Amino acid sequence: MGYKEILQQYWGYNEFRGIQKEIIDSIGCGRDTLGLMPTGGGKSITFQVPALAKDGVCIVITPLIALMKDQVDHLLAKGVRAAAIYSGMTRQEILKTLENCVFGGIKFLYVSPERLSSELFQVKLRHMKVSFITIDEAHCISQWGYDFRPSYLAIAAIRDQLPGIPVLALTATATPQVVEDIQAKLKFHEPNVFRMSFERKNLSYVVRTAENKEHELTHILGSVNGSAIVYVRSRRRCKEINDLLKHEGFASTFYHAGLDHYTKDERQKQWQEDKARVMVATNAFGMGIDKPNVRVVIHMDCPDSIEAYFQEAGRAGRDGNKAYAVLLYNNNDKKKLHARIGDTFPEKNYIKQVYEQLAYYFQIGVGSGKSHTFNFEIDKFCLIFKHFPVHVDTSLKILQRAGYIYYENEPDSSARLMMLLTKNELYRIHALSDTEENLITTLLRLYGGLFTDYAYIDEARIATACGMTKEQVYLHLKSLSQRRILHFIPQRKVPFITYLTDRIDGENVVIGKEIYEDRKIQFQKRIDAIISYASNNQICRSRQLLNYLGQVNIPACHSCDVCLEQETDQEAEERLGPIIQKILRLLSDKQLHPLQDILNLGLPRRQLLAAINQLRTEETIHIKGDRVYIK
Repeated sequence: MGYKEILQQYWGYNEFRGIQKEIIDSIGCGRDTLGLMPTGGGKSITFQVPALAKDGVCIVITPLIALMKDQVDHLLAKGVRAAAIYSGMTRQEILKTLENCVFGGIKFLYVSPERLSSELFQVKLRHMKVSFITIDEAHCISQWGYDFRPSYLAIAAIRDQLPGIPVLALTATATPQVVEDIQAKLKFHEPNVFRMSFERKNLSYVVRTAENKEHELTHILGSVNGSAIVYVRSRRRCKEINDLLKHEGFASTFYHAGLDHYTKDERQKQWQEDKARVMVATNAFGMGIDKPNVRVVIHMDCPDSIEAYFQEAGRAGRDGNKAYAVLLYNNNDKKKLHARIGDTFPEKNYIKQVYEQLAYYFQIGVGSGKSHTFNFEIDKFCLIFKHFPVHVDTSLKILQRAGYIYYENEPDSSARLMMLLTKNELYRIHALSDTEENLITTLLRLYGGLFTDYAYIDEARIATACGMTKEQVYLHLKSLSQRRILHFIPQRKVPFITYLTDRIDGENVVIGKEIYEDRKIQFQKRIDAIISYASNNQICRSRQLLNYLGQVNIPACHSCDVCLEQETDQEAEERLGPIIQKILRLLSDKQLHPLQDILNLGLPRRQLLAAINQLRTEETIHIKGDRVYIK
């Protein structure tokens, strides 16, 4: 079946959009391919269509669990066999999924980059027939990118295992330098890039200087109708702004990485269905979210790169209708952005000190510790050694890039549960309260296989189904576990650290130039670029963004705040031109004239005064008392 027939059969479209067909033809011919497509440009079709035309399984690497689940559900609904492997699955579930891929039962396998290095995945991969590998968010492999993830570097090793299997890399944001680096890191056989214009004609970019950002926020939301996203820097700020908006009468909710899965899903659903008009969120929200009718995206705090801003702002107006991306900015933002450089790159001696103190904290001697994993309570560590959490966190990330440790700072370890009694034994228990019976009935209704294996559960979801609070569910499950009716393993969000090498003396820790100095310079450049964007009121906003991303000779958008201001000035100049000429003719004799002579010209008084003011500012005319003259 040809590509067009597949597109028609599975998606109902008659034609491909933009550069979709060029990318499909390229990967279909077995060429390593990099596709640069803006958010909402139809990236998924570029790998799903050719994969359906080929034999074997297409391995899709993405860091976004929500996107994995969403795309798998969509493919299954179309009758396409798809599966995903992500944290929260049991070893048995992972094994079954990989076996299905080996025996040809799966057409698309979605995996997170962290899974690629696991021994189980490596073993099973050798026996799979792979059509090609797709890498989503490909900019994450580049250390010059704004969202570098070390786990992406494992993809190159997968290529070595699958010689001759082509790679399709996709990203929505990449500078020219990152484009080159992606191809190098993925071992492209030859350069091969397809670019779609990032220009968004329906999206107006606006920078609003505001000392009182909260007041400006409510003003904008009151002026622009429709669905909105408000981005903030911290989890605490999420709740504060959400409370403010609710108090002002806006239907609002909030989202950040610290919420449990069920709460995230519920709030996202509320927003998707327009039950909540405004989503206040950190940058944890938005990746893989496809809501076409977002009318405005507002940034309360300035992101630390144009790439991040462009991607987040680009979630507005995907339906092609008029939309706005507004950055609220003042001088405090500039100070905060410069402070992030020191926060993100602590002094090298400080990083070495953290490494040394980590060994004291875990009681690891020199020459030992390799492959050992420890729970890491960062607040406790900071209290003992008198550090700020932000500096410890960034130090650990640098030590990870240097290859000394693996630092998982946001683990996804869901609660698990298994029944210890058989069904018959359960029904014969008379010591259960009505609440406990209701809870157990709900568990059996929501989750299958509880009598044979552990299942990952969501306490918030159970609480809603039972009419209880999440805390009550937790306490009852603990009680039932203590009475040996079931075994409950609570959710754990404690970060962990794994030593990748035996411990050495802190003074011998090597933090290379490419890990520290080079990346710090790049970070500084990204900070400077976003500050320049926010403070440059002379160049079209859209043109500034696109130039940064490597698109040149782009016409002015005529819809951003800079363009509108310049056009207003030009219109005013054109409108005042004839009036100015009449005034100058009157005064061409270079005599002192009563100001009333000008006012008696019979022209609109407001425009006359504006013309006089302009001529006076330019020092073309001078006013002495109630007299006016040309010098």
